[in-house]
Amino acid sequence: MTGRVTDIADNAELQRLAGRLKPLLFLRGMEGDRVRLAALLIRPFMPELPNLVTRNGAVEPELLLSRYGLLAIRYTFTLPTGADVQKAAWYELEGTRYVVNTAYDSDLAIAFVSCNGQEEGDRERPEESRNVLWARLDAAHARKPLHLLLHGGDQIYADEILDAHPLTREWGRERGDPGSNSGAEVPEVVAALRRVLLQRYLELYGQPAIADILCRVPSLAMWDDHDICDGWGSLPNKKLDSPVGNAVFAVAREHFLLFQMGAVEGALPDVCPDPSGLSLTWRVKLPGLMLIAPDLRSERRRDRVMGPAGWRTLATALADAEDGRILLLSSVPALGPRLSLIETVMRITPIAEKYEDDLRDQWQSRTHREEWCKFLRTLLAAHERDNTRLTVLSGEIHLATRGTLASDTGELHQLVASGITHPPPPKAYAAALGALASLGSAPLKQHKIKLLPLPGKSTIYTAERNYLMLARRHGTWEAWWELESGATEKLVI
Repeated sequence: MTGRVTDIADNAELQRLAGRLKPLLFLRGMEGDRVRLAALLIRPFMPELPNLVTRNGAVEPELLLSRYGLLAIRYTFTLPTGADVQKAAWYELEGTRYVVNTAYDSDLAIAFVSCNGQEEGDRERPEESRNVLWARLDAAHARKPLHLLLHGGDQIYADEILDAHPLTREWGRERGDPGSNSGAEVPEVVAALRRVLLQRYLELYGQPAIADILCRVPSLAMWDDHDICDGWGSLPNKKLDSPVGNAVFAVAREHFLLFQMGAVEGALPDVCPDPSGLSLTWRVKLPGLMLIAPDLRSERRRDRVMGPAGWRTLATALADAEDGRILLLSSVPALGPRLSLIETVMRITPIAEKYEDDLRDQWQSRTHREEWCKFLRTLLAAHERDNTRLTVLSGEIHLATRGTLASDTGELHQLVASGITHPPPPKAYAAALGALASLGSAPLKQHKIKLLPLPGKSTIYTAERNYLMLARRHGTWEAWWELESGATEKLVI
């Protein structure tokens, strides 16, 4: 099967989009009394790369990538931390000064977002209505600067890039050819995917409501399926491991590393502890806080969520945690309703087969039950250590909710915020899922799972666009949800 690469933009359009992109700022951790950061700049080709400037002087650029007349330039630098950083914690690039709140050693303000898009037609939505909550987050940062922005998955909906080439279009169909060709056309497929995914990232991250915060608040991100394609890892193995499937994954990973981690293949940032690079699990240590995000996609297959590298790096990250709070990002909820009843019905209802991959995506799928229990035991072991509390942050389900896992040392909380721009499902769907959740679940004896309404709400699931805020004040952690209808009451965690 042959086909022409679908050019949805010429180089001039890509360069125009790159010209409106602001720097992308990433957190790399602490080094003594300084915060380690990286800034990524995407620009049309220029003969001389600009320096980034801080109070300590100029920072030389590092060229990561040159493609389609564009340059990806990274700057690695440090800024001071402490009580009075507003005069010193800034960087300048291309004549603009960006102030960064790096006071990580006292009170903290953290935002958590997920599901920044939708499966079809996301590019056609008016930015003003699409980015209502991004604009609110920008305004909140202007009033009281955030310290950190966490991205819990589906930062970009890459599904439509499968239209880039006839082979990917066929591969993406529900019962399409998994890709039994010899792989001779894979370079052509890769070229087509690279171009459309690059354009999509430039379009999305250049939207002012998003760009204005990504340049000022350091980010940490973990991917989920839509950063690759819908259901990645839960699709048939023959499809995933085909030449076209390998191309889809490789191009998605390349762009995730660049735009969401400020990195390139073969040179992962030191926040990723897996020396093999198979797992993109990361951990970042701040005063009194460990941030961990296991990679639930890179090694996922229909019969597993994480592979050996993922489990090994998660154990390493949790072992590195010290006294204080652990915030663990699970891109799909770790605590959720029992799905075995639904999966049993599906086995005798052919019309529901198309939802099988969606259910396999969840920890609660009967396929993953043994691994799910292992994951919960791992979380509990960290949560029950002396002077430690673990909280799970999650997204993916396009609803807001929370849950608790019973523990001998106090409840382990899960906070779900999803999605910041994805439209919510119908309220009837939320009500049906809530009825299922009300049955309760205890995959581990003595450790019952409860799914609960948001503070001030009466139903378990809230069907509104939303994001989550977390704050550490005088050593106490609290959380609240910013719903499209307004903020919830605060919850002490």
